[in-house]
Amino acid sequence: MTNDSAIKDTATKDLAQLWAERMTKVERDQSFPDSEPRDAATLMLIDRSGATPKVLLGRRHASHKFMPGKFVFPGGRIEPLDRLMPAASEPHPEMQKKLLERVAEPSAGFARAFPLAAVREMAEETGLLLGVKRDSAPQVPGDIWADFAKAAVHPDLANVHFIARAITPPRRPKRFDARFFTADASAVAHKIEGIVGPQSELIELVWVPIEEATKLDMPTITGIVLEELAARVEAGMGHDLPVPYYFMVEKQFFRELL
Repeated sequence: MTNDSAIKDTATKDLAQLWAERMTKVERDQSFPDSEPRDAATLMLIDRSGATPKVLLGRRHASHKFMPGKFVFPGGRIEPLDRLMPAASEPHPEMQKKLLERVAEPSAGFARAFPLAAVREMAEETGLLLGVKRDSAPQVPGDIWADFAKAAVHPDLANVHFIARAITPPRRPKRFDARFFTADASAVAHKIEGIVGPQSELIELVWVPIEEATKLDMPTITGIVLEELAARVEAGMGHDLPVPYYFMVEKQFFRELL
């Protein structure tokens, strides 16, 4: 952590240790064979048009093996084609810099893949396409981006903010190296109907004030990142603000800044 990051973390410095301790104290079964975490991205859509900021959450189907019935943000693993998707704008330089910290093979393509995957997962799970609508369709790299071509929506990465990074503890059944992003609700350029419902991955979508959202049935890390998001809103949402990085070493969670 640089001195500049320490200065800019004033909004969360009193809560940082508490958040890390909460992550450490969560009961979890770590008896599974260990595995390498997969790169993943999550998008928290926020509506700041009213007096109280609200976030969009989805409830997972009760039949899912992974986090059944819990409230989550849309997200999933990075796909090889994500980095190839053209965009109306590229990630802010400060965001790109933070995305490339503490990674094995940093590159511009690697960095842009994360916000693009978050935007794609939002579309797949909610039907909401974020970006800029134009007369001509983007030249998509494959079928996983076909909905953006049909709607002529070009992802707008400059307006996506990097909020947090968290790695699932060792010896869990599924492990992710997840990057959490946020974008404003005004970035929704198109909606596909019928994506959310009783037989879908997400059975309902709800807009909830951030403070109320933390009280819902959700994974601990999701609740903590929500609090990180609230602190980021309070601090002005600048791209230059530090990004918290959560990881476990010898059964203790740490929170460091990127």
